[in-house]
Amino acid sequence: MGPLAGIRVLEFEAIGPAPFAGMLLADMGADVLVVDRPADPGLGLKRERWYDVMMRGKRSIMLDLKAAGSRDLALEIIGKADALIEGFRPGVMERLGLGPDAALARNPKLVYGRMTGWGQSGPLAPRAGHDINYIALAGVLHAFGRRGEAPVPPLNLVGDFGGGGMLLAFGVACALLEAARSGRGQVVDAAMVEGASLLAAMFHGFLAAGQWSETRGENVLDTGAPWYDVYETKDGKFVSVGAIEARFYEELLSRLGLPPMAQHERSGWPAMRARFAAAFKSRTREQWCAIFEGSDACFAPVLSFSESREHAHNAFRKSHVEVSGVRQPAPAPRYSRTPGEVRRPPPERGQGGGAALGDWGFGAGDIDRLKSRGLATKD
Repeated sequence: MGPLAGIRVLEFEAIGPAPFAGMLLADMGADVLVVDRPADPGLGLKRERWYDVMMRGKRSIMLDLKAAGSRDLALEIIGKADALIEGFRPGVMERLGLGPDAALARNPKLVYGRMTGWGQSGPLAPRAGHDINYIALAGVLHAFGRRGEAPVPPLNLVGDFGGGGMLLAFGVACALLEAARSGRGQVVDAAMVEGASLLAAMFHGFLAAGQWSETRGENVLDTGAPWYDVYETKDGKFVSVGAIEARFYEELLSRLGLPPMAQHERSGWPAMRARFAAAFKSRTREQWCAIFEGSDACFAPVLSFSESREHAHNAFRKSHVEVSGVRQPAPAPRYSRTPGEVRRPPPERGQGGGAALGDWGFGAGDIDRLKSRGLATKD
């Protein structure tokens, strides 16, 4: 049931990267129990969750963390957990009485995962922000875009999910491995600004070696090179080419029906780009797919999310699954012996919480006692 089967993770309701980290852990077999706020239409929190992919595989309990006695209830559940995930601003969990000191005093083996934009310390730690701000400060946003144009935000993939949720899940998994050896828990301080910077580690090396220009659109990987770019086709769609290596570049020219051109002669890049653009505009995307079929020219059609789900390669590998009528990416990476899976659809608030508490070692009497003191479930 996944390499993390048997691991219990308590996730406090948040948005974006924290639930994404919880999803990754749940996909790999961890039993993730979400502490949800009580449903309250006045706060905009009452909504269906069937489409909330990042909640898949989890179960839910409802608890008003600001209510009297909620701290003790939460700590009782924390005592049964292997890991905790929270995505509040620094200091919020401490003010609730649920910070690392209180949690680790209750459960010394606990891995306490914290997800923020700026980190738990530093001048910006208490300030609000979003993905675009974190990747801007990391120097990453500056690199996205074409020459002479403004930077282009790459959705919220680099800060929230790659540099945020994925980094937190990795940190929690590493700390769980260490806790199994040492018997001691610890705090994982995952900051999106640092995660985004870490994703760009290779470019810091390129800069030091004089192999990267900080002017957008002048480098091999940032649309500066004609043979690493996106081109429009006759039908208004797009294709991508990434023929970096010489042999792949030669194959690209051959499939395009173009004569040899010096690949790394930058003075010739404008003319080369114009010839590539004219060639690709002469046929439809599907015609180019047929021409490049079976080649090593590093070519791929630019597909929408919906189109990607139907592509033959992704279909062959079963790269998408359907949960509650929602087509979505399947768990990854793949394991030969303990594969991950989506075990259940996203829970509505409180759904499955009673069963989860039972699985976590609470008896029927204990669960009734917790409910009488403010904890709510829908089972």
